Amino acid sequence: MQGFLGLTPVLVLLGTFLFVSVLAGSSNEVPISVAFVVASVYGVCILRGRTIDARMSVFSSGILRGNILLMVWIFILAGMFTSMASSIGAVDVTVALTLDVVPARFLPAGIFLASCLLSMVIGTSVGTIVALTPVVSGIAIETDANTAWMVAIVVGGAFFGDNLSFISDTTIAATQSQGCGMRDKFWANLKVVLPASVIVLIYYATQSLESGVEFSDYNRWLSVPYLLVIVLSLTGMNVLPVLLSGILATILTGVMNGNSFVGIIQASGEGIASMSELIVITMLAGGLMGVINELGGFKLLLELMTRHVSSSRAAQLSIVILTAVTNLCTANNTIAIITTGDIARTIASKYNIEPKRMASILDTSSCIVQGLLPYGAQLLMAASLASISPVNIIQFNFYQFALAAMLIVSIIFSRRQPLSNSEHIR
Repeated sequence: MQGFLGLTPVLVLLGTFLFVSVLAGSSNEVPISVAFVVASVYGVCILRGRTIDARMSVFSSGILRGNILLMVWIFILAGMFTSMASSIGAVDVTVALTLDVVPARFLPAGIFLASCLLSMVIGTSVGTIVALTPVVSGIAIETDANTAWMVAIVVGGAFFGDNLSFISDTTIAATQSQGCGMRDKFWANLKVVLPASVIVLIYYATQSLESGVEFSDYNRWLSVPYLLVIVLSLTGMNVLPVLLSGILATILTGVMNGNSFVGIIQASGEGIASMSELIVITMLAGGLMGVINELGGFKLLLELMTRHVSSSRAAQLSIVILTAVTNLCTANNTIAIITTGDIARTIASKYNIEPKRMASILDTSSCIVQGLLPYGAQLLMAASLASISPVNIIQFNFYQFALAAMLIVSIIFSRRQPLSNSEHIR
């Protein structure tokens, strides 16, 4: 009973969001932060038999787990950099430079490829989104394209690398939990990822944009901050020093080109303020995870999702669903992999599923769900940088849908595996 009670905060979260969406007539009008506050208050209330201080300690422990505070720092610095760069005209100049260099008819496919390659090199979806979203949303405005559609291209490509890169935290977590090599997992993963990415790339290649905008002479030096961020990201540098370097470059570039130092600093404060809701949501999500874990919610999930498994295909599908539901609760794909890793390894051994295959399933299924969560860090970041609702992005995230389809197809057509010797003996 307690385990089920531990899962109810997620139901309250989703129920609140859906209920208010129906009342408002649109999910775009619902602040996700409000749904998280309601779910968080409920989560603290169901920690019965404890003092208020003890309940808040459980909630706070969730905020301190994993990489929650690291994400908060990334959000703060990203908000500062984006707002400062915009204030000196860096975004407008970078957009103009891009449209001058790349023909409009090749932009959607080119953006997807650039996002895929950048995320592969740096191994982080968040870093890719931070580097490309402001420029891409600017391109959408200049070409009269749907901003949410354009941003979704970046998000899809960002998860391509998050799923495949050797230095991605999800790849590391998946391979370590299953005891397989990164190279083996990469080739197993590529069989699922490559068809999905090719299908999406072909679609984007058929979608051309039209730019009738004539740019007057512009100061190309103002694009230096964004170009620096992209170049440093390509070196594999951690996203925090990349953003700090971008902030310093923005200040120097702005001042050298006649911008007010005080004005740039004021813009940095506005950037931090613009990320406030995103930071609140991230911390509340971490607190909810602490409550769910304390009440045995994750343990119940593991038990329910693996109770009726009877074949290799069913075992693979159960891990997909288990990882997806866990990701739904935690809003963090790496934590979802770590949470389900041990049970996935046990099931893989029981049904003779290769470790590289199980690692691929864990990583892919978590990346699919994370890219479709309106309260996940990636969509929240992309939406904040583009000044749109994260819900709007989901409907255009074709790469996630294609990847989900390929994963299911790969499970359906996977070879049946004999049970392990230990299972025959039992």
